Amino acid sequence: MKNRELDLLIVVNMFLTGFDAKTLNTLWVDKNLKMHGLIQAYSRTNRILNEVKNCGNIICFRNLELAANEAIGLFGNSDTQGIVLLRSFEDYYNGYTDSENEYHEGYEETVKQLREQYPLPVGTDVMTEEAKKDFIKKYSYIMKLFNILSTFDAFEGKELLGEQERQHYASAYIELYYEFKNMRKGEAEDVNNDIAFEMELIKQDEISIDRILWLIQEYAKDHMQDMEIIAKIRNAVNASPDLRNKKDLIERFIEGITPGSEVDGNWEEFIKQQKAEALQQIIEEEKLKPIETRNFMEIAFRNGFVSISGTFFAQISPAMSRFAKDNKREEMRQRVYEKLCAYLEKFKGLGNDTAAEENVPTWKSLKV
Repeated sequence: MKNRELDLLIVVNMFLTGFDAKTLNTLWVDKNLKMHGLIQAYSRTNRILNEVKNCGNIICFRNLELAANEAIGLFGNSDTQGIVLLRSFEDYYNGYTDSENEYHEGYEETVKQLREQYPLPVGTDVMTEEAKKDFIKKYSYIMKLFNILSTFDAFEGKELLGEQERQHYASAYIELYYEFKNMRKGEAEDVNNDIAFEMELIKQDEISIDRILWLIQEYAKDHMQDMEIIAKIRNAVNASPDLRNKKDLIERFIEGITPGSEVDGNWEEFIKQQKAEALQQIIEEEKLKPIETRNFMEIAFRNGFVSISGTFFAQISPAMSRFAKDNKREEMRQRVYEKLCAYLEKFKGLGNDTAAEENVPTWKSLKV
C-alpha cells in the first residue's frame, strides 16, 4: 500500500474510533452497520462546531433506515427520529407538525411573510421595537432553515431569496445587531432575553475582500461608468460583519482610482499607507513608544488578537508618575487596548497582516 493511502486509512480510522473532530462533516457508509456500531459511526459527524455546522451528513450506499430507527429506539427513544435525524426536505420547506402537535413554519411561507411584512428597502430607523424583534426572529429562523435546506440537493433552484435580496436583509439584520449591542447594559439584557442573533450564519454567506477587489477592477475596466457595480459593492460590504468596519477604506480607495487602473497593486500600497497613518495617529494620541508599539501590533496581527497579558503591553505605554492614581492607569490602559483592537479589526485580512511600516508613500503620491 502506498504511504498516501496508508495515511488516509489512518485518518479515517481516527475519525471512526473516537477521535473528536468537530470539523468532520460527511460520512460515506458502505457497510451494514447496526446497533451500537451504527450509533458510534454516525456520531462522528455530529460534533457540533457552531451554528453553521449543527448536524452531520451521512451518505449511505446501503439501505440502513430500518437499522437506524431500531438503534435510535434502543439507545434513545423510538419517537425521537425527527430529533436525532433530519426530517425530510418537504418538512423544512413546507412546514410540519411535530409529535407534540406543535406546528413549525416552513421556509417558503416564512420567506413570504418576510417579504410582505418587511419589503425592501428595510427601514430599521422607523421600526418599532416589537417590529425589530420580530424581524430579527424571522430572519434568524430563515437563516437556520436555509442552512439545513442547503444540505438537500432538492433545494437547488428553490432558494427564493436571491443573493442581492439576502444581502439587503442581512444588512438590516447587522444594523440591528450593532444597535442592540451598543445599548446600555440593562436594556441589552432585557432585549437578549427575547432575541438571539445568528452571526455565524450571517458570516457563512458573506463576500470576501478578493471578490470586492474583483468588482472594483471590473468598475475600473468599464471606465467607471457602471454604477450597478458600485451598488453591488456597497450591498456586499453592508451585509458583511467583517467588512462593515472597513467600509470607509474601500470607499476612499474607489474614490482614488482612475479608469483602467490596476487594482491589486494599488490596493496593497493604499492599505500599507493607511495602516501606517492610523497606527501613527494612535501612537501620537496616546504618547506610545513607536518601535515597541509596531512590534507589539506585528505580534497581534500574527496571532489575530491584541493580548494585554504579560509585561509587553506595559512596555509600549508611556511612563507615568508613580504618584498617578491606579484608576487613571487603568483608564489609559483600557483606552489604548480598545483603540488597538479597533485598529486590528479594521486592517485584519486586507493584505499582508504585518505591522504598519514607517516611511511608506502617501496615497496621494501613488500612481493610479
